[in-house]
Amino acid sequence: MITYYAEDVKMPAIKKREVSAWVKEVAARYGYKLGDISYIFCSDEHILEVNRQYLQHDYYTDIITFDYTEEKKISGDLFISLDTVATNAEKFGATYETELHRVIIHGILHLCGINDKGPGEREIMEKRENEALEIYRSRGGKI
Repeated sequence: MITYYAEDVKMPAIKKREVSAWVKEVAARYGYKLGDISYIFCSDEHILEVNRQYLQHDYYTDIITFDYTEEKKISGDLFISLDTVATNAEKFGATYETELHRVIIHGILHLCGINDKGPGEREIMEKRENEALEIYRSRGGKI
């Protein structure tokens, strides 16, 4: 089950049913079923506090993924800073909607075991994100 929360921001205008079906399809392509996924949309200040409190990191980020996956059932809490999503959209010349969906699926890809910190991993993650965004578009999703 996928749930969506807004912590200290307005809930973004996403089509929750479409996004949930997309997330389920992407996870299935990597051999996973959905457990409990919580998206928590928040501000930069909130994600910074989460980063400091739980990860001892003192910086802003677009997403923090807490992974509770067991075997082939993905579960997790995904904190997404809408402030950083907007900043990154502008920085990368993307629409806000495209960047938001990229970050939404980025967390799911992490839960499916795809990393982006080691040598060459960032390029693999970007490729998987782009493939997932194409799946969303092919389902009629507008981003």
